Amino acid sequence: MTKSEILPELTAAHAAFAATVSALSATDFVAAPAGKWSAGQQLDHIVRAVEPVGTALLLPRVALRLLFGRANRPSRSYEELVQRYQQKLAAGGKASGRFVPPVVGAARQSALGRKLEAAVARLVKRAAGYSEQDLDAFVLPHPLLGKLTLREMLYFTLYHVEHHHRQLPARAEA
Repeated sequence: MTKSEILPELTAAHAAFAATVSALSATDFVAAPAGKWSAGQQLDHIVRAVEPVGTALLLPRVALRLLFGRANRPSRSYEELVQRYQQKLAAGGKASGRFVPPVVGAARQSALGRKLEAAVARLVKRAAGYSEQDLDAFVLPHPLLGKLTLREMLYFTLYHVEHHHRQLPARAEA
């Protein structure tokens, strides 16, 4: 996917996720089936995942290169990235550290939705300033997947919200 294809997809997918969470009752927002995250925790997790990517894209390119290096391989396709992520999940991979959400109360439902909207807008605006070549040249660390090119990180960010969105209806019915 090109930048002009992925950026609108990022916005739309996150907006759809946020709309689904926003439409949940307070009870469904906080309901957490045994061993699973509530919709509120999933929303918080997505915010926690989007914000650092947007922050990283604010760094000067020289800082990105010094901090994380440059790509030593071509970017994977969206499908290849998704397959790799699914393999990591199947092998027991899961969120860790700062990406694990705390318990989220119903009072945070609308504020977290606004926070996600703002974080995605910042991410998209900053990513728009990178060339297609930059997206394949610079890398960022991912806690489960290792170093990803910027393009792959955008792919991941898109798939990640879709992955959690698919989980929401089951959470709301539980």
